[in-house]
Amino acid sequence: MRKLENSELERKSIEDFKKSDKTPLILILDDIRSLHNIGSVFRTADAFLIEKIYLCGITATPPNKEIHKTALGATETVAWEHYDNVLDVITQLKNENTLTLAIEQVESASFLQDFQVEKNQKYALVFGNEVFGVSQEAVALCDGCIEIPQLGTKHSLNISVSAGIVVWDLFKKLTWPS
Repeated sequence: MRKLENSELERKSIEDFKKSDKTPLILILDDIRSLHNIGSVFRTADAFLIEKIYLCGITATPPNKEIHKTALGATETVAWEHYDNVLDVITQLKNENTLTLAIEQVESASFLQDFQVEKNQKYALVFGNEVFGVSQEAVALCDGCIEIPQLGTKHSLNISVSAGIVVWDLFKKLTWPS
């Protein structure tokens, strides 16, 4: 085995990325404190051609040196918008027939491995604050919740790790035949 050089990876240009058909996933980051988490989510969104990221509440916005450290330019490719209130974003997306799902541990959540996608449906995933998670008000407004099963003692994951896990799983389910 030989490690591939960057020139062999056939990466898209910024223009090609913007013209590409997007995965019907929208990410909503609510009150994310860590600039590195925000940058990491941008990078994941770039990797899987995510349609858009909504940055809500205290979540910082590009351009920002600390976000750039982990985003590595993904803030230039992935569409994003800032809203003061996450509830406004969820309401707007629901009105556009986007299925909104909180990524949170709640009663009656669907475990990620059991969640079935509909191929012609657009999804918005709500990720919450590093300490408090997705607010109860946002959970109540969403169409449903997905929980990442966890077997250890902590029962919480870093928000950028959670985003990577859920985005990969839904990307796979939406784009590859089962």
